[in-house]
Amino acid sequence: MCPQSPHLFSNKDLRRLLVPIMVEQLLTSLMGTADTMMVSNVGSAAISAVSLVDSINILVIQALSALAAGGAILCSQYLGSKDLKAANRSARQVLLVMATLSGALSLLCLIFRTPLLRLIFGAVEAEVMTDSQIYFFFTLLSFPFIGLYDAGASILRAQNNSRGPMTISVTSNLLNIAGNALLIFVLHMGVAGAAISTLLSRVFCAAAVLWQLRSTSYSIHVRRYFTIRPEPELIKKILFIGIPSGIENGMFQFGKLAIQSTVSTLGTAAIAANAMTGILEALNGVAAMGVGIGLMTVVGQCIGAGRKDEAIYYIKKLSWIAEAVIIACCLTVFLLAKPITVLGGMEKESARLCLQMITFVTIAKPISWVLSFVPAYGMRAAGDVKFSMIVSCVSMWLCRVSLTVFLCRALGFGPIAVWIGMAADWTLRSFIFLWRFHSRRWLSHHVIH
Repeated sequence: MCPQSPHLFSNKDLRRLLVPIMVEQLLTSLMGTADTMMVSNVGSAAISAVSLVDSINILVIQALSALAAGGAILCSQYLGSKDLKAANRSARQVLLVMATLSGALSLLCLIFRTPLLRLIFGAVEAEVMTDSQIYFFFTLLSFPFIGLYDAGASILRAQNNSRGPMTISVTSNLLNIAGNALLIFVLHMGVAGAAISTLLSRVFCAAAVLWQLRSTSYSIHVRRYFTIRPEPELIKKILFIGIPSGIENGMFQFGKLAIQSTVSTLGTAAIAANAMTGILEALNGVAAMGVGIGLMTVVGQCIGAGRKDEAIYYIKKLSWIAEAVIIACCLTVFLLAKPITVLGGMEKESARLCLQMITFVTIAKPISWVLSFVPAYGMRAAGDVKFSMIVSCVSMWLCRVSLTVFLCRALGFGPIAVWIGMAADWTLRSFIFLWRFHSRRWLSHHVIH
């Protein structure tokens, strides 16, 4: 960091941290869409199976990512306090916790994978269930590698290295697409080929990030992985931050499943329109989400250094940056929406509904999205995780789920109800988090002391 700067992070430091994270988030989202389009060529049963299983996988991935972020916050606070020994010990415990939890989850789901699929998805067609079991089997094997990559990437970002995870992630996604092309189109392995390609790309991610963490050029580096032993006090701190964030992310995915069940009653055109709107809405927000992820490193180091005023300063500054990013991305996606519906071969009614909904999102999102998400990332980095979890969960079920269901089933709204409910959720949370931020109560937590 620049010693001449009056602040802990110079503008150059912020660019080096934030830009790779935003690029990683955006390219990963785009490549995921390309991946789905390739699988769709296998047939309707295959794409249905992948879609169903991924609704479970995303729940797991989000929970593991939140746990890893909890460990990264601990590492960044120790780095801010210049306690490199504790930062390195924390990093080792993060890796141990993530490997243990993701491995246990993988084993548990492997044992009960068939009853679990039948419980969640009920009586789907036999071909879809067969493909689901195949795809679920291979993706379950990848859970430990997801956990290790998330842990390693979070540790690297905690010490201002976001370019390394970006390079690994982009390379992995390219390998996944190449693997799909080979296994699906050349070797004709169907949904198994897609699953194996995903598994191998995740193995690569974990191996690459663990190798990168061995470098002694980093403030935090980890060697001799098999000598890591549990340290209960540090594990307790990691879980104190990580578990509430994991529950929060998990509740969001359950909420999405509840909304999907309501949308499914509105007809094929509504389902297709809502699905495409969801893809476009994710694209216009993913770069700004990267700003929030970077903010956790910034605020974590400020809190560790005892520079609370700077934590406040950076939350404000990065919120403005995120707002600029959101406006630019929303306008770009809005301009591309109609061509995308044409290229995607959407039916006329589905395309009309999609354009109606994305217009609403383009107007509503810049108004309240940033305040409902970005300051919360910073406050979590200060240890204020339980408040964020409670507010986010209550607001989501009250607005995003309950309001959507009411508008659809009681008032006869179409799929636009989903986005009205989502905008209400953003607005409510933005007011609450803005109050919390200005109250300064989030600065009263003591994670590392």
